[in-house]
Amino acid sequence: MRSSLMKAGFILLGAVLLIFILWPLVQTIFSSSPKGLWTTILDPKVRGAIGLTFYASAIATVIAILTGIPLAYLLARHEFPGKGLIEGLIDLPIVVPHTAVGIALLMVFGREGLLGKAFGAIGVRFVSSVPGIVIAMLFVSMPFLVNAARDGFAAVDPRLEGVARTLGAGPWTAFRKVALPLAWRNILSGTILMWARGLSEFGAVVILAYHPMIAPVLLYERFESYGLDYARPVAVWVILSSLAVFVGLRMLAGRRKK
Repeated sequence: MRSSLMKAGFILLGAVLLIFILWPLVQTIFSSSPKGLWTTILDPKVRGAIGLTFYASAIATVIAILTGIPLAYLLARHEFPGKGLIEGLIDLPIVVPHTAVGIALLMVFGREGLLGKAFGAIGVRFVSSVPGIVIAMLFVSMPFLVNAARDGFAAVDPRLEGVARTLGAGPWTAFRKVALPLAWRNILSGTILMWARGLSEFGAVVILAYHPMIAPVLLYERFESYGLDYARPVAVWVILSSLAVFVGLRMLAGRRKK
């Protein structure tokens, strides 16, 4: 009896949270007429902003895969001085307000910043450009991938790699054929979360690279300039496109797990 009451209470509390998440999204989606939605998606600025958002977040995710997975493996497999500090630094972007992140990135990658000048010498600039959007998304969403990959590698028994080494495999081969495939579920989950988090980034991007506009910045600009009625159809398309791709990737991840 008590167990049933506890279960019912937990179901009720969980339902409250789910309603809190779904209600605003569903009401927003059904708040615009089909004609208004069609007119909005025909706007080249809207399509361009949504496409740029997906593209920039994907590039940031690829960079994090190439640099973050090796770091995650080191953190999972080795003990060394300063390891706790490094793990704290990885989580730091989650804590720092993202407008402050934008200011910090502007100080380094801006036209007068050290890296900004260095990259500017070879024709790469970050202020009001796609590279600026990419590094802003990379900074704020990278912890999701690195932490998930680290947990995945930590769950793999090191003795399995040791067996591969005794059979003649080198360190790289053992990593590629043993550790990486066994940690792939966590890595895939972290990749999806990082990419999805990059889609929603606003604070760092709006300071470092207001133009070209990604979807969250375009939505903010239209709301500030024209009001709720003009911004609402854009919000619907941003929500629908993000949900469609995110759900699709989640389904793909579920099939791979099976």
